[in-house]
Amino acid sequence: MPNFNKVILVGHLTRDPELTYTKNQTAICKFGLAVNHKHGEREEVCFVDVTAWGKQGEAVQKYLHKGDCLLVEGRLTFERWTDKEGGNRSKHSVTMTAMSFMGKAGEQKQEKQQTHEPEPQAECPPYDPEQPDDIPF
Repeated sequence: MPNFNKVILVGHLTRDPELTYTKNQTAICKFGLAVNHKHGEREEVCFVDVTAWGKQGEAVQKYLHKGDCLLVEGRLTFERWTDKEGGNRSKHSVTMTAMSFMGKAGEQKQEKQQTHEPEPQAECPPYDPEQPDDIPF
């Protein structure tokens, strides 16, 4: 059976990127991404840890800061470790393979204020299980 592991997220950095290097001088950049999802009047926020390697990691650290918007492509990774008390811990994170800069913190708000345009809302059409041929994508 074939496998497929791809994640695409657009969100805002929750903290400044942290850059370290391996013994072989390969860059490792870690940062958090907050991804919002509106569901009617309710809004949910998902916080995702992201790791960028090599030149991409150096670019993230050099050009991005807390609050900046970023599109991240990558793969889902499962991490396991033992904490200081000896307990087993685990989490999912994203290992970045590609990115697109989406804007600096505050730029988007300034542009909206200057143009007085409402924020566009992308919505998917409702799925009707009675009409299986009416796929919403």
